[in-house]
Order: sequence, then structure tokens, then C-alpha cells
Amino acid sequence: MTALSLPNESTFPYLTPIELFKEKDIVKVCAPMVRYSKLAFRKLVRKYDCDLAFTPMIVANSFIKSIKARDNDLTTSFDDKPLIVQFAANNAQDFAEATEIVAPFVDGVDLNCGCPQRWAMAEGYGASLLKKSDLLCDIIKQATSRVNRADFTVSMKIRIHADIRETVDFCQKVEKMGLSFLTVHGRNKDQRCEPVDFDAIKIVKDSVQIPVIANGDIRSMDDISRVSDSTGVDGVMSARGILANPAMYSGFFDTPLHCIQDWVDIALSLGTSFSIFHHHLILMLEHLLPKAERNVFNSLASTSAVLDFLRENVGIK
Repeated sequence: MTALSLPNESTFPYLTPIELFKEKDIVKVCAPMVRYSKLAFRKLVRKYDCDLAFTPMIVANSFIKSIKARDNDLTTSFDDKPLIVQFAANNAQDFAEATEIVAPFVDGVDLNCGCPQRWAMAEGYGASLLKKSDLLCDIIKQATSRVNRADFTVSMKIRIHADIRETVDFCQKVEKMGLSFLTVHGRNKDQRCEPVDFDAIKIVKDSVQIPVIANGDIRSMDDISRVSDSTGVDGVMSARGILANPAMYSGFFDTPLHCIQDWVDIALSLGTSFSIFHHHLILMLEHLLPKAERNVFNSLASTSAVLDFLRENVGIK
């Protein structure tokens, strides 16, 4: 399905994000991931108990100015539900206009306030917004005013500050502007591989009234239970964990072969580019293939070569 063609909602019953938070103890979420959380992968994880999925981060300014950008950045289908579109924006007008464009087709929008990459920070996107609470309040207020739907969500994904008191103050301010829910990655903008601060996530959860999703090092159902028990959050979001094992939310410790078969079928049916098709498989097969076979598979350069390898070595048709 091309971008922004209206799905036939009447044929596909589902729970909206607001309903999910009301009805489920823990909402299981696929993170926004540049290049990777696109339609084909979202369809895959939804087959394995993922409750809510995000698009990759989309730069709002480009999205509102270019039909080509919209067609490239956002593709969905009638059963790609519930869906949150994540935008990068550095001003209220861009985010509000982008919200208005996608509102008829999706279930909510999310503002990226966590990306620590240098290019994003230089443009005033991502984690650079964490020091601009007044601007963020205006961004959230304007976006919520553009959509007259009680079930439509406006959320944000953040990293924590070095001083957790700043994070609490920040979250309480944006909550008052009508924020629907909040995703908290338990590292600050300067941290990469350091342990996730789940104590900080718990402090944020205890300081706001809206649902909170925990993000960072969620790789198994055991992690979900541990994080849920220690923080009291309403949901968990996985990125690297679900890339390596798209069936993790169904309780599998490694990617089962039928999940790999599902990926091949879905990706090929949607015309997924070779680089994305192959790279997802590299991640899924990392713990299933011996090192020598991994090296061979990772060096393959065509869809036909990948399919031959999977048929001969893994039993995938």
C-alpha cells in the first residue's frame, strides 16, 4: 500500500493505544528504528504478540514539504494497527502540520526527544530538546489542538537527564499540555552502553499520571517481568532485542525458524529492498548459525543467493 492511502478500518478490529494501556498489564512495543521498523517488519512482529508499533523517525519538516518524502517515509496497510508515527521536529508548526497530515491514517504521533546522534542534536532535534521544556510544551499543545479525536495520542520518547529531578520537572510540564503517554530510555544523551537506569524510570513513572513505557536493554520476557516488577511501568519497548528476535514477545529466546520463514514471505511480498531484507536476516540468524556459516551468509549480495542459502542450510523455502 502506498503512503497515506486510507486503510479499510471497518474490516480490521484492534485496540487503540489508549485501549491497550487500559486493558493490558504490560503493553509490548516495537521501537522506532531508522530503516528497520518499516511496514514489513511491523507486520512480522505483530504476528508474535507485539501490541503497538512505531514507524522509523521521520523528519517533520521534510515530510510536510514533499509528497515524495511522504511516499518514501510512511507506508502502511489496513492491518498495520495500532500504529504510531514518530517525528523529529524542532518547532511547533512543523510537528503540528505533520500531525494533521497523518492523523486520518494512524493512531498517534510521537516526538523524538531522545536521539543522541550528532546530526540530530545539531539540527535541534532529538535529545537537544530535553533542555527546552517551554518549546516542548508549545509543540505538544499545538499538536493536540490539531486533531479532534479522543482516541488519537500525542506522545514523546525521551532520555533521562543527568539529574533526575530535571527529568521529573520536564515530564510534569509536558504532561499538563495534554501528552498521552511517555516512553523513557533509561540513559542520558551521553551514554551508550552503560547499564540502563531503571530506578530513574521508576521515579518518572511515580511522578506522572499518564502511562509510561520503559525502553533500554529489553531482550526477553524475563527482562520484561523484571522491569515491570521493579518500575511499575505500563509498557516496555524493545529495539535491538526485537531486531535479533522478532518473536521475543511470544516468549521465544531465539528466533524460531517459522518466524524467519514469515519474514521471508512478508518481505518478498512487499518488495522490501535487498539491503533491508538481508540485514534483518543477519540479525535473526546471529545465534542460529555457526561462525563460518554466518560469515558466508553475511557476505551474500543478492536475494537469490540468500534464498538458496536459507533453503540449503536452514530449511527455509
